[in-house]
Amino acid sequence: MSTGPSLNGGDNRARLIALYGTMCRIRAFEETALAAHKAGEIPGPLHVSIGQEGVAAGVCTNLRRDDRITSNHRGHGHALAKGAGVSGMMEELFGRAGGHCRGKGGSMHIADFSVGMLGANGVVAGGIPIAVGAAQGLKLLGRDSIVACFFGDGAINRGPFLEGLNWAVLYRLPVLFVCEDNGVAAFTATASVTAGPGVVARSEALGVPCLSVDGNDAAAVDEAASRLVAEIRAGAGPRLLHATTYRITGHTSTDPAAWRDPAAVAAAKEAEPIGRLRARLLAEGVPPSFLAGIEGEARAEMSQAREAALSAPWPDPAIAWEDVQDSGAVEAH
Repeated sequence: MSTGPSLNGGDNRARLIALYGTMCRIRAFEETALAAHKAGEIPGPLHVSIGQEGVAAGVCTNLRRDDRITSNHRGHGHALAKGAGVSGMMEELFGRAGGHCRGKGGSMHIADFSVGMLGANGVVAGGIPIAVGAAQGLKLLGRDSIVACFFGDGAINRGPFLEGLNWAVLYRLPVLFVCEDNGVAAFTATASVTAGPGVVARSEALGVPCLSVDGNDAAAVDEAASRLVAEIRAGAGPRLLHATTYRITGHTSTDPAAWRDPAAVAAAKEAEPIGRLRARLLAEGVPPSFLAGIEGEARAEMSQAREAALSAPWPDPAIAWEDVQDSGAVEAH
């Protein structure tokens, strides 16, 4: 999708506009998916990333097609920012045959290997060892590709966080760990269940240099990620980006988030990444109609994907027996 009508401007402005377009597409996808779920078109709950778009957009704009990413249960934005096709994304949520996983993965298990999206993961911290393994494979192959591993702040209290960072340091692996710190692990304030000062101290204690950034400032995320990706690609080993953000919605599409402080939610809406970048672009002279065009294109694209998914065919039941590992299986007698 284009980012709207043409606009003259410098390279930095063009980059900001591209970030804005990516975030608008993520937001439009999430809002369309929520509407479809509410209408009974999508089975099962969704974990959406409304309010966190700046992290996915800012990191993935620094990645190449041959770079890899791993994601978590809230991974629609990561997949879109890495280049996964919208139609395949939407059909996967709808459980249709044209989904990226042929309708068998659903919201929490979207993968698109063609663009290096190795998969979302319903297990907290489950993507970390996958990312480290992929990074070790890239290093063994002698490639200069890297892996970006997205996870939430709740993941730092899980074993794979320690194991993954430890292994990445020992073997000097090309992996960027990205902690999307929204302050909440499902329904629990992460600080209330985390000993010590948190992810930055833990990362540095394991020998992984870390940068902290305001995750709701997409341009700041872009700048920080650009620096870290360059260091990793040059062979410096793993790095960690700690991005603070806020999940505006509830934990899932079925959670009304009544447990949240209304004042905190209102404040978060004032500081969300799309609005902040819109204000910056307007201040720099970008016409409101230009930005409205970007937003409108994003909504139209996702609406069309929803309509197409509704009429798409269901998977053939026979494929339930495909894509199942049988290596090493002993034939039954």
